[in-house]
Amino acid sequence: MTVSTTGYRPHLQAWIDVALGQSEHGALQDMLHDDAVFHSPVVHTPQKGKALVFAYLSAADNMFSGNNFHYTWIFDCGDRAVLEFESIVDGIVINGVDLIEWDANGKITEFKVMIRPLKAIQTVHAAMQTMLASLQS
Repeated sequence: MTVSTTGYRPHLQAWIDVALGQSEHGALQDMLHDDAVFHSPVVHTPQKGKALVFAYLSAADNMFSGNNFHYTWIFDCGDRAVLEFESIVDGIVINGVDLIEWDANGKITEFKVMIRPLKAIQTVHAAMQTMLASLQS
């Protein structure tokens, strides 16, 4: 099941457009607060700072693009949102949730990703390692 991906508050709509490849990837950098924090489903330590958050979200975007990524539920809670997604990576169905928080200026301050089942986490972990390594070279 896929839900409507239009008509949300501007900051949430901007994220959805980037996540679904409907806007320039560079727009992501403009959306991030300088002190943004990313909570990865596979890395225990929160990743802090705009550059690190951008690197992780860019790697995830590269990994999921073209892999039937779509949102199945979107809950717009004003300065917070919960977005459930599905994708298929290396033949594994991935079900996950993005938890996003914005400041008063519409900048992403916190981004948390949770993924299930275990096989999906293992697949994402391996793919993210590859993507992050390629972004660093």
